Amino acid sequence: MELSNTSTTTVIEPKTTKQKYPEARVIVLDDNFNTFQHVANCLMKIIPGMSENKSWDLSIKVDKYGSAEVWRGNLEQAELYHEQLFSKGLTMAPIEKT
Repeated sequence: MELSNTSTTTVIEPKTTKQKYPEARVIVLDDNFNTFQHVANCLMKIIPGMSENKSWDLSIKVDKYGSAEVWRGNLEQAELYHEQLFSKGLTMAPIEKT
């Protein structure tokens, strides 16, 4: 029995460009029925790392300017946070892909 010592090697070319994960913005809109307290509480409960001060600043910005970006990042997470905030009764803009 004779073993062959030849082997085939395949070289895979590395991709020259990496495809970036899609990112998105989560935006809360002003309305006439949610209180500052409710908006701030929802932001603190749903958005990771959201401080009480930041949540109040964003609630005031929503009231003053009509909207505020409350989170930006991975599209999947944006969809989750958008859905959770909407389910708490907040008025949400459509997710904006960046």
